[in-house]
Amino acid sequence: MSKDAANAQQQCLTLSGNAAIIPALFEAEARERKIARQVVWLQILGTLTGASIAYSMKGTPQFALAVLCGGGVSVANGTLLAWRMSRPASSFASEALHSLGVTHQLRLLYFYAAERFLVVATLLSLCMAALKLSPFALLAGFVTGQSVLLVARLLLSKLRQR
Repeated sequence: MSKDAANAQQQCLTLSGNAAIIPALFEAEARERKIARQVVWLQILGTLTGASIAYSMKGTPQFALAVLCGGGVSVANGTLLAWRMSRPASSFASEALHSLGVTHQLRLLYFYAAERFLVVATLLSLCMAALKLSPFALLAGFVTGQSVLLVARLLLSKLRQR
């Protein structure tokens, strides 16, 4: 009798027995995707604003192009982050069925972080070496875009919780 009770408890903890989690997971995933898209659009807006301010202050298109390219690298980083954030959430249910553990998720997290770092380093290096853009203006545009990413992410998450 106790063996049947333990078996019944174990069955209730399975994903199919606890289907109430899945709609909440899909709602959270949709909310995160919407925030991620809004953050990327705010990064684009911040980059364009920074480039126009740089052009009005310095007066040279080369300086404004450097700020624009630095912001573009930041937008690429934000887009890659948003894309990678949505992938594990959408495959969570299938991974739970296949019982892939937390170590797999942690491995993916490290891989995605290294991937973003290499993409940013490569794009910044190409902008400096191949396009011969001003390193100061390029990094200023990148920092502006990253600042928008952080601030927008925090503010939009706080607004969505209310």
